[in-house]
Amino acid sequence: MTSEASAADSSAAGSRASWWDRFTRSRSDEEAAALQQQALAESDGELRAINCCNPGEPVVVRGIVRTLTLTPSDRAPELVVELDDGTGSVRVVWLGRRRIPGIEAGRSMIVRGRLTCHTDHPTIYNPRYELKPMAS
Repeated sequence: MTSEASAADSSAAGSRASWWDRFTRSRSDEEAAALQQQALAESDGELRAINCCNPGEPVVVRGIVRTLTLTPSDRAPELVVELDDGTGSVRVVWLGRRRIPGIEAGRSMIVRGRLTCHTDHPTIYNPRYELKPMAS
């Protein structure tokens, strides 16, 4: 078999695998890939993937707000957000706040803060944040 034939076979196999991946990929996988591409395109080197962050270090991550959890009025106020960037998720907690205008499910945002990991779930407390435009 010549090297040209071998290259053609591997190219055909690669395109079949690529087609199959696109066909079998779930919507959430597609959203995750799009989030990663968008973050890389807009990154100035400061942004990191959530799954690459280590507890105890300052991080800057971008993701989509998947869930918001509000505390009952008889407890100390806190707003808890689950931020997903396609590689993983991080819990973002604002203590002393029940609501922050503009933060809602589906919203893209960048958060800056120190990553902690108390209950095997990465968490950032009281981060600085930047809301990104809503997808149209």
